[in-house]
Amino acid sequence: MDIVGILMIVFGLSLFEIITSLDNAVINAEVLSTMSARARRWFMTWGIIIAVFMVRGLLPWFIVWATSFELGPLGAFTATFSNDPSVIRSIEMSKPILLMGGGVFLFLVFLHWLFLEPKNFGLRGEKFFYRYGLWFFAVASVFLAAITWLGIKKEPLLAFSAVVGSSAFFITHGFKENAEKAEKNLMHGSSNLSDWSKILYLEVIDASFSIDGVLGAFAFTLSIPLILLGNGIGAFALRQLTLSNIDRIKKYRYLKNGAMYSILFLGIIMMMDSFGAHIPHWFSPLVTAGTVGFFLAKSIKENKQEGKAKVEKK
Repeated sequence: MDIVGILMIVFGLSLFEIITSLDNAVINAEVLSTMSARARRWFMTWGIIIAVFMVRGLLPWFIVWATSFELGPLGAFTATFSNDPSVIRSIEMSKPILLMGGGVFLFLVFLHWLFLEPKNFGLRGEKFFYRYGLWFFAVASVFLAAITWLGIKKEPLLAFSAVVGSSAFFITHGFKENAEKAEKNLMHGSSNLSDWSKILYLEVIDASFSIDGVLGAFAFTLSIPLILLGNGIGAFALRQLTLSNIDRIKKYRYLKNGAMYSILFLGIIMMMDSFGAHIPHWFSPLVTAGTVGFFLAKSIKENKQEGKAKVEKK
């Protein structure tokens, strides 16, 4: 891979990490507002090390190791830089299994958002799906049955990976729902947690919210060092936004839509790749940038229109 390809992947990973973690940043900002200045500084300095290296670094490594166990822990980390034919063959054999689980997870994340989560409606049809939100469970079940059947026909482990991906979705979804409830308790003063307990809470929440970004990263590359670099840059940028410009970011109302449609496209890319489709390495960064750019432009356009309407009323 040339330097341009590496830069595109790192940029795509950073952008994807930022947009998929916006909800996490909002929670962080609101909880941090209830903490002392010393605790906030600790979270923004040492907390970033935990967020990047312990979550966004160790989790991708563990996933690659789990799907290519014969490589060993060190081999899983360095596999993408190895010229050993046996190592390359092992990665190629495990790649479809890894991508299938991640793709199913991301696809279910999108479906849940489309059917059940409150949103600013950015495209036609979103209101229709939200109105019939209870159909999420039927659509998710049919999708899982179909993808499992297709996986069995090609390779039984693909079917198992699809089930693992769906299980990971429902487990992490439970953590996220609990996080939202806990945040309400913190913000309404019904919790007596100390600052250090809140820091621990934020780190746990960060881990649960980072799953989307970590699994989506495999649509860009299987290189753990590149994932660590790209996601690390994104996580660092997001921490800075948490302190300085989170209210400004929230004004771009369709950024969440951009994140969810990016998740949809990356999930589809991962599932197609697991079935043998050849996806160029530059395609995922391009799709992510294009999707986010579209919804960012839509947000800016509506903000300008609202600004003009307010001026005319005066």
